[in-house]
Amino acid sequence: MNRSGNPARTPGFEQGAGRIRSSRDYRRVYRRGWRLHGQFAVFHVRRNDTDHARLGLTAGRRVGGAVARNRLRRRVREHYRQVVGRERLPAVDVVVHLKPAAAAAERRTFYRELDRLFETVARQDAPGGRSRARRRSRR
Repeated sequence: MNRSGNPARTPGFEQGAGRIRSSRDYRRVYRRGWRLHGQFAVFHVRRNDTDHARLGLTAGRRVGGAVARNRLRRRVREHYRQVVGRERLPAVDVVVHLKPAAAAAERRTFYRELDRLFETVARQDAPGGRSRARRRSRR
């Protein structure tokens, strides 16, 4: 059982094993990663040196107040933890940058788009997916 008393939590995730924590890692993903654009979020994706996927979240003030931004971040984290299945994703860092439209989105529509974007990330690095040579590299 963890600190919150919830035994259903995935071990290791809340300790930060699957999370991007440092601003240096965020900057690296923004500068050298590739992007997937959606209606409610932009995914910045970059291969990492670990053996598992890591998730980072950002939401600017244009998304809403602190309560709205934190609620959206919690929803993305929980959806990632319960539905996406980190074992299906390659060893990449994924920074989810939420757009202002995410605050007004219906929950079902929002989750459907997250699923589509995460599925694209899983396919891009799979055999037959997008090749490394075609990825645009930024300085």
